Amino acid sequence: MEHRYLGRTGLRVSELCLGTMTFGQSTDEATSHKMLDRFVEAGGTFVDTADVYGAGSSEEVVGRWLSSANRDHIVLATKVYGQMGPGQNDTGAGRKHMMAAVEASLRRLGTDYIDLYQVHVFDDGTPMEETLGTLDRLVQSGKVRYVGASNYTGWQLQKSVDVARHNGWEPFSCLQPLYNLLDRDAELELVPVCEREGLGLITWSPLRGGWLSGRYRRGAGSAAAGSRVAEASGNDNGESWERYANDRTWTVLDALHDIAESTRHTVAQVALRWLVQRPGVTAPIIGARTLEQFDDNLGAAGWSLGPEDMARLDEASEFTRPYPYALLRSFVRRPG
Repeated sequence: MEHRYLGRTGLRVSELCLGTMTFGQSTDEATSHKMLDRFVEAGGTFVDTADVYGAGSSEEVVGRWLSSANRDHIVLATKVYGQMGPGQNDTGAGRKHMMAAVEASLRRLGTDYIDLYQVHVFDDGTPMEETLGTLDRLVQSGKVRYVGASNYTGWQLQKSVDVARHNGWEPFSCLQPLYNLLDRDAELELVPVCEREGLGLITWSPLRGGWLSGRYRRGAGSAAAGSRVAEASGNDNGESWERYANDRTWTVLDALHDIAESTRHTVAQVALRWLVQRPGVTAPIIGARTLEQFDDNLGAAGWSLGPEDMARLDEASEFTRPYPYALLRSFVRRPG
């Protein structure tokens, strides 16, 4: 597995990041530890969790595995924001909650420091200066090495970068956005901010909950029983059938199946590889409920899609851009 710098930092991470949202929940601890072992054996070093995953159970599972692993070889990321108790200050990105949350995460993970501490969701109830100033304190204390964000809008991310720079505080090193062949809205604002400000991109839901796993293709009439797509059916969030069962999706899947066959890789591996090779992307976050799914995802490392295949996937997944983005594409003076 290749390794890359995380944005403009000196931190090197593997080109795939292991996401642990299912650990301690739909994936039992023994299977979770096997995934971690196989990930490291394949050259993986980058592991992502969050305090809110299973109300702390994911961090605990990772922590018990970490106790017998080489801690210095692992780049450990977790997140803060989620509701972790009944109190009014048991959530958010305010100083009181963040100072308590980092101690709780360190305890569950069984480590003295967190390599990457991320704000899970932008907190509109807390002054940006309070959040960023607290993150800077955590870095200065040695409990955190780098800081990042997830689920921010373009203006929220850019202003955070500017406020940190103005105050001489530790800047965000990366962003964790939703980004895959079916969800490319991050390219409108978030990817350009990251590229211009030197933030790495670690992308969540690279297979969109199974849509890009190879389970579906043109002509499918309904979601597979027991799948995440079926579970999400009937609402406007997540990976629901109603949201994605359209011609654009089938066009993307047509291309994926064709390229998978010609390259002798699986559909999931091709979808992940497209992300690995996209401008600005540091590492997609792979997550699986079973070892079979996990082993398939690992197969996205160690090879490359050719320019023609990348171009076909780019074209198949092209999306309608709202004003002013569509207009501005006609006035590009300096491509790239």
